[in-house]
Amino acid sequence: MSPPLLLLPLLLLLPLLNVEPAEATLIRIPLRRVHPGLRTLNLLRGWGKPAKLPRLGAPSPGDKPALVPLSKFLDAQYFGEIGLGTPPQNCTVVFDTGSSNLWVPSRRCHFFSVPCWFHHRFNPNASSSFQPNGTKFAIQYGTGRVDGILSEDKLTIGGIKGASVIFGEALWESSLVFTVSRPDGILGLGFPILAVEGVQPPLDVLVEQGLLDKPVFSFYLNRDSEVADGGELVLGGSDPAHYIPPLTFVPVTVPAYWQIHMERVTVGSGLTLCARGCAAILDTGTPVIIGPTEEIRALHEAIGGIPLLAGEYIIRCSEIPKLPAVSLLIGGVWFNLTAQDYVIQFAQGDVRLCLSGFRALDIASPPVPVWILGDVFLGAYVAVFDRGDMKSGARVGLARARPRQADLGRRETARAQYRG
Repeated sequence: MSPPLLLLPLLLLLPLLNVEPAEATLIRIPLRRVHPGLRTLNLLRGWGKPAKLPRLGAPSPGDKPALVPLSKFLDAQYFGEIGLGTPPQNCTVVFDTGSSNLWVPSRRCHFFSVPCWFHHRFNPNASSSFQPNGTKFAIQYGTGRVDGILSEDKLTIGGIKGASVIFGEALWESSLVFTVSRPDGILGLGFPILAVEGVQPPLDVLVEQGLLDKPVFSFYLNRDSEVADGGELVLGGSDPAHYIPPLTFVPVTVPAYWQIHMERVTVGSGLTLCARGCAAILDTGTPVIIGPTEEIRALHEAIGGIPLLAGEYIIRCSEIPKLPAVSLLIGGVWFNLTAQDYVIQFAQGDVRLCLSGFRALDIASPPVPVWILGDVFLGAYVAVFDRGDMKSGARVGLARARPRQADLGRRETARAQYRG
C-alpha cells in the first residue's frame, strides 16, 4: 500500500542566551521515524495547569550525557529502543515530553487486546530481576485508553544499565491507533506531577540512582526523507554538532508540561497571531503545531491551505517555494519556519502529497491561549530540556538545527571544540 493510502485513515484520527557547559561525554540513543498514528493521542490530551509544582531534586555531580538514536517513517513519529529486565527485553518507545510514565505491552495482556499481538510484549517470567507491584493504572488519551498493572525491573537505555524503574505492563489497549502504531509503548519525559499513580519518571530515576548526572535532555529530529535515521535523543546534555549556536534559553512557566511563554506569531508580513502573548508547550509526542481554531483558520487562509478531513489541510506542492514564513517570537528571538519546515511532504513514485503542519484545537487554559509546538517545530529547532535544580528553575533552550549533511560533516569538529 502506498503511503498516501496508508495515511488517510490515520488522518481521521488524528531572554537569555547561553550554551551548554563543556566536558560532556555523549552516549547516543538513535531515533527512528514512523507514521503519525500514535502521535494523534496527544492532540486531545487534557492540557491543564497542575494543582501543585513538582519537586525537583538536586543535580548529581559530573557531566555524563547519554544519547538515544531515533528512528523515523514518513516524517512523523519518532521513537527509539530500550530494554527492560535481565537479560534486557528490547522494545521501542515514543519519547514523549507531554507525559511522564513508561509503559509497554505485556505478555499477560488480554486475548482481545488486538494491539498486543502486533508489538513486542514484556515477559516478566523471562527476567531474573523482575519485581511485581500489582497496582492498577489507566492512562486516557484522546483516541484511546491504556489499562494495566505496575511492575518493577531494570531499564537499559542508550548504554545506561541497571536502573530500577516502575513501569506499566499494558494489559488492555482500546484503540486501533495502538494497533497500527510502529512503536510498542511510551516513555514519558514530562515532570513528576504528570505521572499516573505517582510513579517516579524514568529521568528522575536515572538521576537519583547516579546513572545520569543532570536532569537535562535534548532532541535532534531529522526530517530529511532521504536519510534513514531519525535523529537522536541526548540524555544529560546536548550535542553542539546538532545545532547552530547560540542556544536561546527561556524559563518554563508551568513545570508539568514543558510550557513556555511565546510573545507572538507572524505569517509573512500581513498576519499577526498570538498578538497579546500566549503559552506554548513543546511536545515531542505531537507531530504538528497546534493553535487556537480561529487563528489556525486565518493562518491557513494566508498560506492557501485547502480543508481536507478532521482538521487537516492540503497544501499545493507547487506553491511551497512561494509560501510565506511563519515566525514565532520566543524569548525576544524570532524562530522562523519556512514552508519546507511546516509543510509535511509525502512521495511515492509519481504520487506526491503535501499537508499543512498546523492543526486547530482550543485548549481551555486561561488566561492566555495555548499553542503546542510539536515535531514540525522541533524538527527545525533543536530543543534542550533542562529540569533545573533547587537553585535554578526549569528552562528550555532552542537553536536552529543543522541540516543533516552539515551535521555529519561538522560533528567531529564540534565535539572536539565542545570538549576543549
